[in-house]
Amino acid sequence: MIDAFAKDNLHGRLRRDREALLWKLDGLSEYDARRPLTATGTNLLGLVKHLATVEARYFGEVFDRPSPEPLSRWQDHDGSDLWATEDETRDRIVGFYRRTWEHSDATIDELPLDAPGHVPWWPEPRPNTNLFAVMVHVLSETVRHAGHADILRESLDGRTGSRAELEMQIDEEARAAHRARVEQAARSAAPIRT
Repeated sequence: MIDAFAKDNLHGRLRRDREALLWKLDGLSEYDARRPLTATGTNLLGLVKHLATVEARYFGEVFDRPSPEPLSRWQDHDGSDLWATEDETRDRIVGFYRRTWEHSDATIDELPLDAPGHVPWWPEPRPNTNLFAVMVHVLSETVRHAGHADILRESLDGRTGSRAELEMQIDEEARAAHRARVEQAARSAAPIRT
């Protein structure tokens, strides 16, 4: 009973947060979806591409259910899954992510939570694991990167929210007043230098 509840709960949250991540691309130009927004080059479309690869590996290779999609070699990881080349379309990357969901969901649906898996890139003694641990890990990765996407999107156009149906209408005046209060508190808390 608890296994079914845990599996359904984790899987439901994963599905919700996948959609939230894709929603962060809505209405953006190709440039804004792809452009580096941090010193390390983090960008919205790259986050989608990265999570597609993460899911494909964890719910595929780890359980001897290889992804039907071609993947770069994990050990040759060079950061290429974190950004989109000019030849990779948004539709191609989003499509890859959605097809990966289908493969991942089939793995989750077909295996019990205690199904054994092997993560060769995890250090000893942890490479032998199970579906429950992998679901928690992938959900954590997805939530982490969806949070990054929230901040990146807010920096682009001020849009916030974890899902389309929860997006709040932006009151620019109230937002500016709130930001000014936060700034004043930060300045007030800073030590005075003499």
